[in-house]
Amino acid sequence: MSHLDDILKSRRDTRHFTTDEVPDEVIEKALQAGHWAPSVGLTDATRYFIIKSAEVKSAIKELFLDYNKKAEELTDNPEQKEHYRSLKLEAIEEAPIGLIIAYDRSVLNQFTIGTVGSNEAVKFSSVCAAQNIWLSLTEQGYGMGWVSILNYYQFKKILDLPENIEPLGYFCIGKPATNYNNQPMLQQLHWKQKSEVPDCKEIKNVVESHVLDFQLKTKKSDTKNDFAKLLQEKIDSKTKPVGSLGTLETLAFQMATVFETLNPKITNPNIVVFAADHGIANHGVSAYPQDVTRQMVGNFLEGGAAINVFCNQNNIQLSIVDAGVNYDFPTNANLINAKIAKGTQSFLHAPAMSETELQLCFEKGKSIVDDIAKANSNCIGFGEMGIGNTSTASVLMSLLTSFSIEECVGKGTGVEAEKLLQKQNILQKAIDNYSGQAELMQQLAYFGGFEIIQMASGMLTAFENKMIILVDGFICSVAFLIASKINSDIHKNAVFCHCSAEKAHQKLLDYLHAKPILNLDLRLGEGTGCAIAFPILKSAEAFLNEMASFESAGVSRK
Repeated sequence: MSHLDDILKSRRDTRHFTTDEVPDEVIEKALQAGHWAPSVGLTDATRYFIIKSAEVKSAIKELFLDYNKKAEELTDNPEQKEHYRSLKLEAIEEAPIGLIIAYDRSVLNQFTIGTVGSNEAVKFSSVCAAQNIWLSLTEQGYGMGWVSILNYYQFKKILDLPENIEPLGYFCIGKPATNYNNQPMLQQLHWKQKSEVPDCKEIKNVVESHVLDFQLKTKKSDTKNDFAKLLQEKIDSKTKPVGSLGTLETLAFQMATVFETLNPKITNPNIVVFAADHGIANHGVSAYPQDVTRQMVGNFLEGGAAINVFCNQNNIQLSIVDAGVNYDFPTNANLINAKIAKGTQSFLHAPAMSETELQLCFEKGKSIVDDIAKANSNCIGFGEMGIGNTSTASVLMSLLTSFSIEECVGKGTGVEAEKLLQKQNILQKAIDNYSGQAELMQQLAYFGGFEIIQMASGMLTAFENKMIILVDGFICSVAFLIASKINSDIHKNAVFCHCSAEKAHQKLLDYLHAKPILNLDLRLGEGTGCAIAFPILKSAEAFLNEMASFESAGVSRK
């Protein structure tokens, strides 16, 4: 066995350290080894931060303890839970030196060779650096332990790391107190057995991918005049002046028509929040960095966002969809995985997605809503999350309505003054650069966002399943605009929940001949408008089904 083989085999996650100091030259040699690691497109994006302060170590230890408790609760097996508690998974305060290995996401703001298809390639380069450092330390007689059980948002916050710096984790460095008999610690402690040989299979064939092809539909359904007369008579016969419940009467009529019953009842309402990243965000069109998309998805999953609060308030099921976030969420995360890619490409100079990715968006959106309909849901709301998606929506609105880009651009997450003008100019330049066909599908592929197209597909599918479609704010209304271009009948099922504070939303609602229920100056997204408007639908349902008629109450009509 070669010397390199010995080093590779003895490189282990170290959790027990002696009190020996680590000489500066050892760290310098290890960091140089990290610097020699491959770097995608020669981005040289890996960054290092050394920690010796007991105060900083203590703060990081607290973060670990908090998330370690969460990890412990992931199993309901008492024996496994007790076994997990017995494991030593960090040595943050014991190790002489702490090292943060991170990567700089801002390198993606420029064209970077090797990142088309996966922006995560920059992260993978930093993982290569981490392994080089690990091997160098092992060869020098030292050890390193990787601590990843942390809330990364808080981790960055307490260390005051810039938004563009993404840590791989916290690494403990020192002289190992044990070699674990050349076994991984978790194996020695009987948590799990590491396989003896690598898992490797040869792929010999190409599997053809058959993607669902959505065609434009212009069918018009027949009006059921007799049913409409009976329904209107039921509404007018309630103990009230005709039309006195205003919009509630319109909603009741619509609900009964969609459900094809004189006694409509909403069952298992569900709001679906589609999240994805946008390449255009790298050009400074948002007040927030792109990483906020995955941070907010984490917030949804933790139950801390506005949409969580409002769904809980109104007993609405909440579903979160990863349509294309530039992040790998844990496989046990409570979300629907519909990831097309890790964000679209920037449409400033090239298509945001391929035609195949566009068709996959339609397929994924359909599958998600079909599954919800099969769970006996007849009312679905659409929400979204994605830094940069107001820019995408603005361009799509401009193209599909022929309004100027100036009429379609707004603040989004809070872009003001010069930044707003810059956003407008960038989007106009993107439109000017487009030389493709003026056909809907080509435009959607070039400028679309994964979450926007999946929502449009979901809305079309909800219509096919005879569901009430709750439309949230500006971006969801653009998704509806796309759906309506494919099937104009979809208007019959749509309830526009509010008019947002986004400048272009009222203009788009007017274009769609849509009358929103609420006007609360909302511009949060997430489907919050749907959740807040939902009780009004329930009021429409209640009066139609429970309010006395003139005849049953013995009240005379005028």
